[in-house]
Amino acid sequence: MHTRLIDKIETLCQKRNINLTTQRRTVLDIMLTANKAMSAYDLLDLLKVSEPQAKPPTIYRALEFLLEQGFIHKVESSNSYIICPHFHDPEHISILLICDKCQQIIEKHSADIEQQLKYLAQKNTFLIKHSVLEIHGFCQQCQP
Repeated sequence: MHTRLIDKIETLCQKRNINLTTQRRTVLDIMLTANKAMSAYDLLDLLKVSEPQAKPPTIYRALEFLLEQGFIHKVESSNSYIICPHFHDPEHISILLICDKCQQIIEKHSADIEQQLKYLAQKNTFLIKHSVLEIHGFCQQCQP
């Protein structure tokens, strides 16, 4: 299934006239296979399996590109990265529901919340460049 997602990302890159290098594609593949938030160093360790010469700047350049294009999100509270299922809309406001017990992260979208935040920003003459809301709590399986 994740091959189709990468194919969609490649098509979007072609439309944007940007290059999804083999290295960037490999990082996406690693993230999709893991299906969980990962730190840059966890990603680097897995990238080294196919590219033993990879160093920290290698992974950070790939992550920077993927972030700029809206293909992934940085989870600030855990200093990790996750795939964005809404990559076709890089300016959306992401709502991350983060389980503090099992570390599962669920991304949701809410037109109502997005509209309220945009209204609040506009009312204060503020231009939203990037927005990720991180909400911590417990998923259904981890609730006491």
